[in-house]
Amino acid sequence: MEEQDLNTQETADDAAEEECVPALVLGDDDERDPGLHEKILSEELAWSGKIFDVNTLQVQLPNGHTSRRDIVRHCGAAAIVALTESGKIALVRQYRTALDRVTVELPAGKLDPGEDPLECAKRELHEETGFIAHNMRYLTTMASSCGFSDELIHIFMATQLEFDQACPDEDEFLNVDLVPLNELIDAVLDGKIQDSKTIVGALACDAIAHRL
Repeated sequence: MEEQDLNTQETADDAAEEECVPALVLGDDDERDPGLHEKILSEELAWSGKIFDVNTLQVQLPNGHTSRRDIVRHCGAAAIVALTESGKIALVRQYRTALDRVTVELPAGKLDPGEDPLECAKRELHEETGFIAHNMRYLTTMASSCGFSDELIHIFMATQLEFDQACPDEDEFLNVDLVPLNELIDAVLDGKIQDSKTIVGALACDAIAHRL
């Protein structure tokens, strides 16, 4: 019986020790990560556009071989989860040429060079929806497609909303919907919302609501 009790205690101690060791180690923080790095040998502008550039890089792989990387260089963007007092989210309906259809998304826009993401978020929310947020807090930052782009989208939550007047850019045509948060989450989980920033922003908002 004593031996059994001792084994049980050892198992409990091992389990407690495992719980104290974090399972998640972020990128570049693991001792093995330096062995995964690629060395950039050269970088040249391949194409320059209105919103982003495409650069061609020659890199040295961890095994010493060389390879080519085509990278989209983007100044970044801000997106906003605008939550009304009644628990509805402001979404914009916009035609996306790349997909050849109208999508339903969080209001968002690209940063001006050197612009603070928070100031960008305030500007884009007002321009696209007409809302002015008296309270805006940072939620998270996502890499939109890190396999080929350096774009980072900074997502904020806006509350204490006051309606003013939307003033989108001349080449921007939008309609605005106010959708209950639970309906947006259902649409995300059902795969009906495919825009990445909207998925991340909606789930982050829902997670915070449940924690509160």
